[in-house]
Amino acid sequence: MEIERTTFGAITIDGKTYEHDVIIRLSGEVARRKKKLSKKYYGTSHVLSKDEAKFIYEDGCEQLILGSGQMGNVHLSPEAQTYFAKKGCTVLLQPTPKAIHTFNNSHAKKIGLFHVTC
Repeated sequence: MEIERTTFGAITIDGKTYEHDVIIRLSGEVARRKKKLSKKYYGTSHVLSKDEAKFIYEDGCEQLILGSGQMGNVHLSPEAQTYFAKKGCTVLLQPTPKAIHTFNNSHAKKIGLFHVTC
């Protein structure tokens, strides 16, 4: 699996372009991000809630690579930070253009979440 590029509003993974936020599961499956899990608490998808963290996490995940948007506007809530820490999952939070390189070069058991706008 390779993330080839990102532009404002899109991300291209293995030749397929997605025009929405995505999660890349441990299996390599690409799924649409469930932003409503965070929006219901914060009114925005720019703060990742504990509920969304629970949806994202899978047993065995060592690393979450979080593409925080083209300009880096997404961040974790304190509850989500605590949740991942208790699971022993390291979170790497980087603007999406940098995060795609980190994802492609990581050899950890990883999940990727990529915000494709702001």
